[in-house]
Amino acid sequence: MKKIKLGYIGLGKMGKNMVLRMREKGVDVVAYNRSEAPRTEAKKVGIAVVDSIGALVGNLQKPRTVWVMVSNNGVDETLDELIKHLDRGDTVIDGGNSMYKDSVRRAVELEKKGIDFLDAGVSGGPKGARDGACIMVGGKKKVYEKYENLFEDLSASGAFAYMGKSGAGHFVKMVHNGIEYGMMQAVAEGFAVMRASDFKLDLEKVANLYNHKSVVESRLVGWLSAGYEKYGTDLEEISGTVAHTGEGEWTVKAAKELGVAVPIIESSFKFRVMSEKNPSYAGKVLSTLRNQFGGHDAVTKSKPKNK
Repeated sequence: MKKIKLGYIGLGKMGKNMVLRMREKGVDVVAYNRSEAPRTEAKKVGIAVVDSIGALVGNLQKPRTVWVMVSNNGVDETLDELIKHLDRGDTVIDGGNSMYKDSVRRAVELEKKGIDFLDAGVSGGPKGARDGACIMVGGKKKVYEKYENLFEDLSASGAFAYMGKSGAGHFVKMVHNGIEYGMMQAVAEGFAVMRASDFKLDLEKVANLYNHKSVVESRLVGWLSAGYEKYGTDLEEISGTVAHTGEGEWTVKAAKELGVAVPIIESSFKFRVMSEKNPSYAGKVLSTLRNQFGGHDAVTKSKPKNK
């Protein structure tokens, strides 16, 4: 794998960092992004960038490998253009947060054209993409085995695995994000309760304490502690309305189809939906967490830190 040139589509926060990691691991990468600004930024850090999908594929030797890292609503459009330039024996890896049913469909469609397809769920946010992510892969096992070294290079130690047939990687990542919704909600509600108490607690100190050998020690609590340090415990700059992406809702729908009750994940998803009209301190905590691990915008206005 390190001796071939790999094409990479999508140079957002995750994509650019992953390409930088690939290059450090000895993978020769040529990249493309639909909008120009990310292409310009990528060039500044030495990434080889082209201005079209056709040019990207033209820079690769057969059999070609292209990693797609775009939002779910842009995958089909990207693939429609990409497959015009691919041939039998080439491989597409979808590393974005695609709905698993879409990945199953896409695998079938590409297989008819003789193109291999892997769905790779990637967890860890921009920092994980740069320093080593957790990767869950679905697709034909013989295809996965061809790229096992690549997944190892992109992952933290022991943080990659083959999940099963096409769609399995994105299914496991979808459920991961649903669980994430519930865990974040519990943290947010707990700190909202403490803030409402009469004890005038220093929540930054509590978060830091919780993250030293308590049962709830976690990356989430650590990120909240960092968020409090940055924005102050009142979180005055932070939006109490929480953005949400598809994975939480997809998990709830999949659970209903499978006849499995998921009240915690469902209620945490509904909280985010309702937060648009009912912003709250718990919502501010959730927005802070999303900002800390995913780089998502959470600031609504500029105010000095006030604990």
